[in-house]
Amino acid sequence: MNKPIIPYGRQYIDQNDIDTVIDTLTADFLTQGPKVIEFEEKFAKYIGSKYAVAVSNATAGLHIAVMALGLKPGERVITTPITFAASANCVRYCGGEVWFADIDSDTYTLSLESTKKLIESKPKGFFKGIIPVDFAGLPVNLEQFKALATEHDLWIIEDACHAPGGYFSDTKGVKQMCGNGKYADIGIFSFHPVKHIACGEGGMVTTNSKDLYDRLSRLRTHGITKDNMSENHGGWYYEMQELGYNYRLTDIQSALGITQLEKNNAGVRRRNEIAQNYKNAFYGKIKFQSLPEGTYNAHHLFVIEVENRKALYDYLREAGIYAQIHYIPVHTLPYYKSIGYEGADLGNSEAYYSKCISLPMYPTLTDEEQSFVIEKVLGFLNE
Repeated sequence: MNKPIIPYGRQYIDQNDIDTVIDTLTADFLTQGPKVIEFEEKFAKYIGSKYAVAVSNATAGLHIAVMALGLKPGERVITTPITFAASANCVRYCGGEVWFADIDSDTYTLSLESTKKLIESKPKGFFKGIIPVDFAGLPVNLEQFKALATEHDLWIIEDACHAPGGYFSDTKGVKQMCGNGKYADIGIFSFHPVKHIACGEGGMVTTNSKDLYDRLSRLRTHGITKDNMSENHGGWYYEMQELGYNYRLTDIQSALGITQLEKNNAGVRRRNEIAQNYKNAFYGKIKFQSLPEGTYNAHHLFVIEVENRKALYDYLREAGIYAQIHYIPVHTLPYYKSIGYEGADLGNSEAYYSKCISLPMYPTLTDEEQSFVIEKVLGFLNE
């Protein structure tokens, strides 16, 4: 008899999701229709941004974000090495150079101090922007990064793919939702199945700038616009004003996104309950991600650090627990090594990678399943 599998992440699709998608399949529009607009409007309201642009995936969103901000070949952008490769790849798509700052060894997010040190080691104007990542669902304190960016005339893209529903509190005590655009020019979200909001594939770009919104909207549809053109030409008329891409999200996916969004607050609450159970079990025994005061972690992941990570990974898989590793430091990937990143001095990131392992974290994880995971982890470490 096969063992039951407990994955590190899993989507939750209920009957309401299914019924909504079926309704859309029988409607007039399968793409470029009203469900896309509805999803964008509801997502922007949920996050607290003025505008939202639905895209085919978060990588596409990152790509058009750096394009909309005007990144040119050879220009330099700072990001974290502990992220999925797309956070850095988007810069390379535009011919830019990626520079990595180190992470904080407790929060696992981009270190403000390391970023500041890197920026101040170069002449003003050397860098164009920063892409902090709300890693594992933990919001970066963007108020601090914004002050640094303003001082050095840099833009900020917040990679919030792990963190819809997360927030940090600013110096005035105001809760700043991830991706709301208060301290970043653009925010990016992912709707991959293991993320909070599952659309199969999909993403959202948020901003408070009308100019950026207009350009993002064009770039996700081949650089084409029909705005304010029908009166002087005809209903058929459009202009391709720049080279864009087909990065659209369908109405089918958007319909699913709308119903998934409605469940996100409950899902994030459950993720935090699961996280607290892990913390209660592991406190004083195993290191896990810290939680700065006033911050609410959306908990896409729950990461622990152990000395014998590979052995634990294999041991858990033998028990049917499919833990995962997040992430191989980007600067150590063969492509980045081949273009000169080998030997980068990023000690915290490499130390983290040598020990990190992500345990199961998703809203439908049962108490019994989590207890089994905890039992196996502690049992292994006590052997």
